[in-house]
Amino acid sequence: QVQLVESGGGLVQAGGSLRLSCAASGRTYNMGWFRQAPGKEREFVAAISRSGRDTYYITSVKGRFTISRDNANNTGYLQMNSLKPEDTAVYYCAATNWPGVVSTTAYAYWGQGTQVTVSS
Repeated sequence: QVQLVESGGGLVQAGGSLRLSCAASGRTYNMGWFRQAPGKEREFVAAISRSGRDTYYITSVKGRFTISRDNANNTGYLQMNSLKPEDTAVYYCAATNWPGVVSTTAYAYWGQGTQVTVSS
């Protein structure tokens, strides 16, 4: 059993930055970040392999977001720079046995989510 707890969300102006954290209990998994805006489906944002060597991003966040992890502290991160109003959503971290997967159905464990709001 894995428990995931996100933190770091908040309100920021367009162009600003936030860093999300995901504290995990249990063994190390491949980790992903997803987001869900009001009235929209949950979408894949980024993923990182168990070792941290491989990372994956959706096109719209490449060059602005950076996913990383600290396995010694069992914590994952999503550094978000140059934020845009369209990045506004609840952000979730999730864990899976498979690296680089983008489908929500591949992730067995989910955090409770943290709200990110970007004002224009």
